[in-house]
Amino acid sequence: MDLALIEAETARDRGEVPIGAVVTGPDGDVLAKAGNCTLELRDPTAHAELLVIRQACAKLGSERLIGCDLYVTLEPCAMCATAISFARIRRLYFGAADEKGGGVEHGPRFFGQATCHHAPEIYGGLGETRASALLKAFFAARR
Repeated sequence: MDLALIEAETARDRGEVPIGAVVTGPDGDVLAKAGNCTLELRDPTAHAELLVIRQACAKLGSERLIGCDLYVTLEPCAMCATAISFARIRRLYFGAADEKGGGVEHGPRFFGQATCHHAPEIYGGLGETRASALLKAFFAARR
């Protein structure tokens, strides 16, 4: 999670919402890391989670990330939760909960839906204090 938090800080420094993500392989090696890039890429789907899933799939040469884990600083939205399911991520670790836009423990709770084909093991609250502080400071500075 420390690497994901560094990616979130880097995103913040670029003016992006400070969210970072990391994918690790079955052996624990880092396959991909990224922060949000929606402004930079002018792409509403350039969330940190989607960027690292794409990078890790390219690195492995597969559309599936069987046995891989995802660390992200904020509870994924419904779009990212769907991608996590399609990629067959083994475990999802996230920092801060997102009561407004989350799709895992809040909102649509995607992994609990009958239409969800794969649900990862979910571990929330990892690095929550630091992740939450980054987001709060970012948005306070914008007001």
